[in-house]
Amino acid sequence: MAKRSHGDSNLELVNNLRKNGVIKNDAVYEAMKSTDRKLYVSDAPYDDCPQRIGYNATISAPHMHAWALEVLHDNLIKGDNVTALDVGSGSGYLTACFARMIGEQGRAFGIDHIPELVNKSVGNIKHDDPSLLESGRVVMRQGDGRLGYDPNKENNIYDAIHVGAAAPQVPSALLEQLKPGGCLVMPVGPHGSTQAFQLWQKDLHGNITKRDLLNVKYMALRDKNDQWPS
Repeated sequence: MAKRSHGDSNLELVNNLRKNGVIKNDAVYEAMKSTDRKLYVSDAPYDDCPQRIGYNATISAPHMHAWALEVLHDNLIKGDNVTALDVGSGSGYLTACFARMIGEQGRAFGIDHIPELVNKSVGNIKHDDPSLLESGRVVMRQGDGRLGYDPNKENNIYDAIHVGAAAPQVPSALLEQLKPGGCLVMPVGPHGSTQAFQLWQKDLHGNITKRDLLNVKYMALRDKNDQWPS
């Protein structure tokens, strides 16, 4: 992923991600091709780099979003009752990609603790495809993502969880909310230094394993008042 995949349009960006070997699966390609980043990023949406989206938050580089979707690909297959959670959902971009990958019978949840970002993400998705929200395929909520989002107060609800910020360890609530067979990806390590992007998997018996995938440098998964005191 060292080679950047900048483009002059969303299609060119996604085609470059495929040409450079970041996107391998057709489902990832189609989801990113259908989710135009210019609706979620105001400046230079097709540059392959992280960008600020306000409120001391950033959106990850397109190659990192593509890579996360590839890692979670097998858990984002279209089917009945497939669910995915995007923690630190920011602009709503990856949540929309989740929804497109899991199809009309699935549900993609995004959670962010900054209310202004949640409102902004809802507006972005409305500009993209309002039916994603109207149908309930996408649900955006304000809250502490470290606690996950458990609308029915029960565990084992998500096939895939993505966390877009780093913490010293994976919050236990997120692991509890994984279904048997589910996967979680998250950068783990101290803020300000190299972190390990980790894959956590829960087998059908509830046993959990983890694997370091690559080194990254993400912003910290912080308290709301630490990120945006106002």
